[in-house]
Amino acid sequence: MASLDTASHTQSTPLAPRSLAARLGISSVPRDELRQRYTQRGSKFVRIMGADVHYVDEGSGELLVMIHGFASSLHTWDGVADELSRSYRVIRLDLPPFGVTGPLRSPSGEIETMNLPTYRRFIDTFMQALGLDTRRVTLIGNSLGGLISWDYAARHRDAVERLVLIDAAGFPMKLPIYIGLFNNALVRMSAPRWLPEQIIKSAVRNVYGDPRKLAAPVLRRYIEFFHGEDTRAAIGKMVPTLDFADLDTGVLTTLDVPSLVLWGAKDRWIPPAHAAEFAQRIPGAQAVMYAGLGHIPMEEDPARVLDDLRAFLAKQTVRTGPVTA
Repeated sequence: MASLDTASHTQSTPLAPRSLAARLGISSVPRDELRQRYTQRGSKFVRIMGADVHYVDEGSGELLVMIHGFASSLHTWDGVADELSRSYRVIRLDLPPFGVTGPLRSPSGEIETMNLPTYRRFIDTFMQALGLDTRRVTLIGNSLGGLISWDYAARHRDAVERLVLIDAAGFPMKLPIYIGLFNNALVRMSAPRWLPEQIIKSAVRNVYGDPRKLAAPVLRRYIEFFHGEDTRAAIGKMVPTLDFADLDTGVLTTLDVPSLVLWGAKDRWIPPAHAAEFAQRIPGAQAVMYAGLGHIPMEEDPARVLDDLRAFLAKQTVRTGPVTA
């Protein structure tokens, strides 16, 4: 594992203008440039399934693992992770094929298709590589990361201390239009060579309850990650596999772990009604609905989410002893 001690560039460097080719998505952002611009203090890399997986490991104490959603990155947790790392050990990662990490690759160099079985294999390998498979962890997942979190809790029942689902995926739904575009064969073929940044801007504004809260450096980060080297090709392989109708959400009723469900009332990507579905199925789960917030409330208004996270984490008794295989 390699470690970097690089300050976040999104806060300190003025935004440089992008070339016409970059704005049209004709060119891609090399992965080395993404690494240079978007690593943080505490950034590390671990080699997993053909990719250098980017993660940040900060703080000490009880272990929290934060998993972001589709087309996002570990930076979406900045506002809550910085504060929680004062009291906890906080690990957050860039899921493939997103963020600094980018696509996983097969032994032959082909881009891996990121379906649920591949994500299961990936997250299990990540936890093992960091030695987290022998520790009880609190999983905090948003959107796709929420799905990965509750699925991990169902498969590793003695390894999860607490579960926090934020606008999590899992129940049958129509894909958001900006994701569903990649179910069109023509879009999948053309997107790696041409995808105007205006489409990405519209998609990112759509996940905020109030797009006016979207800072320019944050918007630029989303654009450059989406235009990252080979990311669009990987998304084109991934999206046709996103079929939530076949997921076994019945397993949620068997979870025996303190759980918190947080949701933005103005979520345009996953119906807010799904918050009640999770809360009803997971025994004893608490639910909080945030008026005015969208699909990524922890990024849009971290202070509100942080209050609920702190209260939830403080009142739950932590188990001791080794994880049972």
